[in-house]
Amino acid sequence: MISLIEINEENYQTVCELSVSEEQQNYVASPVSILARAYAKRKFNAQALAIVHNETIIGVIMYLELHDDPACYTIEQLLIDYKYQNKGYGQVALKLVMDILASERKYEAIEICVKKSALQAMRVYTNAGFVDTGYTDPNEPDSYILRYEF
Repeated sequence: MISLIEINEENYQTVCELSVSEEQQNYVASPVSILARAYAKRKFNAQALAIVHNETIIGVIMYLELHDDPACYTIEQLLIDYKYQNKGYGQVALKLVMDILASERKYEAIEICVKKSALQAMRVYTNAGFVDTGYTDPNEPDSYILRYEF
């Protein structure tokens, strides 16, 4: 069973010990960096949550609110520890966050920026219903901007 829990003083060290394969380090930030980003972007209501399988922390996901046009939610990071990948846990965690954001419904959409070469990540997001917007961010020309409309 996959669930999401708050990261706190009792479990943050476990979150910080998560890791991905060397190849994936080009696509996802380290857990320490994810926690720092969530803290730094708290004015955008950034949240970093631990992904738990039964009682074991296996990943971290971070989302926030974009206030620019078009205002929406964005999922900035999704990390599943390399030992727990390819089991569908990332897909379930993503769905749980999508459900949280759908219930809040401050915005009508969620966006994600994904490197074009991150094929595994692309599969996770497109399977969840995200579609390519066709927009290329000048700051991220090697990435797709995917969008999910509620």
